[in-house]
Amino acid sequence: MNRVVLIGRLTKDPELRQSQGGKSICSFTLAVDRRTKSEGQPSADFIRCKAFGKTADNLAKYMSKGSLIAIGGSIQTGSYTNQQGQKIYTTDVLAQEIVFLESKKASGSVQQQPSFGYQQSDSQYGFGDPAPKFDEGDFPF
Repeated sequence: MNRVVLIGRLTKDPELRQSQGGKSICSFTLAVDRRTKSEGQPSADFIRCKAFGKTADNLAKYMSKGSLIAIGGSIQTGSYTNQQGQKIYTTDVLAQEIVFLESKKASGSVQQQPSFGYQQSDSQYGFGDPAPKFDEGDFPF
């Protein structure tokens, strides 16, 4: 089984390009916090990812640097020989599904917590208001 699920922030705007066959390919790097932090060590891993087709188009259109997203996909390894003749090994996550956890506007402030479409309130059970109703025209896809 080759399955990966990650939640993190985009380190820069996604890079969208077209294959020779006209298929959209989006490359991006996801900063994923580590569970434990060691003194003098980075507190996040920076994971190279790729998305294809409509998923790639929507990611490039609606997300930008700092956006919080969740991805589900698989790991793909590969290699190539660079111009100096050295063999370079690569590891990428191929994102088959992406969930936008905050809007493009909200990602301008990295400190903001995602709202997931819910409003905080003093409800009887402390879980907030029920989920809002959406019109199908509200969705970008």
